[in-house]
Amino acid sequence: MFLCFHSSCIKSQQQYSANKVFSCQPKDSYLYTCNGHHSSCQSFLIFKPRPPYTTVPTIAALMSADSRHLARINNVSETAVLPPEKDLFVPVNCSCSDHRYRAETAFDTTPQSKTYFVIANDTFQGLSTCGSLKHANRFNEFEMEDGFGLKIPLLCACPTNDQLVSGVEYLATYPISRGDTVYDLARGFNVTAKSVLNANGLSETSMIFPFTTLLIPLQTEPSSARIVAQRYRPVVTVFSAKRSKKKKRLTVGIVAACSILVFTVFLVTVLGVVYMRRRGKAEKIEEMTILPKDLLVEIASFEKIVKVFSFRELRKATKNFSPKCKINGSVYRGALGNRIVAVKKTEIDVSKQVNMLSKIYHFNLVKLFGFCKHRDSSYLVFEYMATGSLREWLNGQRSEETHGLRTRVRIAMDVAHGLHYLHNFTKPGYVHNNINSSNILLDSNLRAKISNFSLARTTNNGNDVIALTTIMGTRGFMAPEYVGIGYVTSKVDVYSFGVVMMELISGKEAVVMEGGHEVLLSTAIATIMEGDDAETELRNITYLANEENGSMEYAMQMVKLSLACVKQDPASRPTMDEVVTSLVKIQVDLQMAHLVRRTEQDRTVQKIVPWLA
Repeated sequence: MFLCFHSSCIKSQQQYSANKVFSCQPKDSYLYTCNGHHSSCQSFLIFKPRPPYTTVPTIAALMSADSRHLARINNVSETAVLPPEKDLFVPVNCSCSDHRYRAETAFDTTPQSKTYFVIANDTFQGLSTCGSLKHANRFNEFEMEDGFGLKIPLLCACPTNDQLVSGVEYLATYPISRGDTVYDLARGFNVTAKSVLNANGLSETSMIFPFTTLLIPLQTEPSSARIVAQRYRPVVTVFSAKRSKKKKRLTVGIVAACSILVFTVFLVTVLGVVYMRRRGKAEKIEEMTILPKDLLVEIASFEKIVKVFSFRELRKATKNFSPKCKINGSVYRGALGNRIVAVKKTEIDVSKQVNMLSKIYHFNLVKLFGFCKHRDSSYLVFEYMATGSLREWLNGQRSEETHGLRTRVRIAMDVAHGLHYLHNFTKPGYVHNNINSSNILLDSNLRAKISNFSLARTTNNGNDVIALTTIMGTRGFMAPEYVGIGYVTSKVDVYSFGVVMMELISGKEAVVMEGGHEVLLSTAIATIMEGDDAETELRNITYLANEENGSMEYAMQMVKLSLACVKQDPASRPTMDEVVTSLVKIQVDLQMAHLVRRTEQDRTVQKIVPWLA
């Protein structure tokens, strides 16, 4: 049986790559073609838990996915250790670049995963390809050190017009394992075999190979409940009798069904008892949080996603809002079970903010776990970001390791990815409208996440113009069209992001003192760049004076990109899609330059001390 690619084949949505991907040639043609109705969409990857990626957080970090969304659609706890080899849906943002769809993540090499082939087929289970990794990174894989950062393009696609007409809303990328057949996969994911064949350009006699991928067309968002049965693949030879297989599957299916039925009855009984006991206790509690009817109506559509905490829970978590637990302002550090959280107290209406955050999922946006309404105050419960705000980090003690240019470029990339998602991947699109270094938080690994969505506005994927009569924001970060006439578009966020990049490069705040007068950082840097010796002057006002040789070239590229973002005319500013593309190039070039310098240093040491060679 061979794959059929001639004109008599069924009209396909994408072409199955077959075993061509094993050639490992540096090209991106192994990714899916941009032939969908949309240039970007929500997509899903199917990943099997294997050590060391056996929990929701580790898998989410590997794929740059949202752990809460991942846990919800798979009906698992964020802290649970997942059973091995169970199909797990991983939500990703799929977008078109250079005529090829991809979802992007990053990976630091390890002693076990150092070659492109191993990373593609072992670490990412065939959800990337050796050739596309070589094309995206262009590094000699045999010279990469442990911890070397790589850009990983993941295989994904968006539905075509024909698929949308037929009711397909999502495409899930499935990495083929030994023993898989199209018909087993279709039955397992509760779709028709014909839809899978058509989606991948296959005929009924086509051969499929392990470590390659198939697209599974889905009419609704996937969930673990929609998988008819978890596929168990015993090791069998190709000569196993079909009748024997059917009997085994039937037996397994009956046993599984009975087990599920017994477990369901048991679970319902237990939950009923727990519910009645808790209900009785709740009636005795005098101090109970009562939610207003209008707020209950507002959150009705997302109450299954975010938790409504009682005030008693939050008071206990923060030790009665002790000053020792205060992070800053009205934000407190708290402990809810085994989870450390940040509890923010506010007097404003949070219903719109909660509604928004319950529907968006991205690694670079701070997660909302739940909220509470108590008397005249509202409390938002967010994930805890151990390092604090970007502004605090920039003001802190510096070291080359933690404050080097590569770290700062990565932080800029994180923020850019978060904004790119808000502008292009949410329905409706959102403008954050208050991007600044205090609203960008860093976790313990210095990964950046955007916070504080109180001023966010909905747009038609960032294209609508909103005119506001009340101007609110942070001085130095607000775009001129917003300050002047209250216009809000996605380009307002682009402007603010440009200022953040200037802060990252200079270490200075958005408003600086020059000659006893306050000057916008953007104005000061623009003036420097117009001078005759811009590089020297820029080095003098930044932390880069002690940076390793060669870094200034890439810092200058960052500055030029930031100046493009803060142009007076919104139409002249780049989109966040263009910003991400530019930053990726800077990041890759900077990484390559670092590798070259390290290689030269090693050679120098070997010449000085020959016995080290």
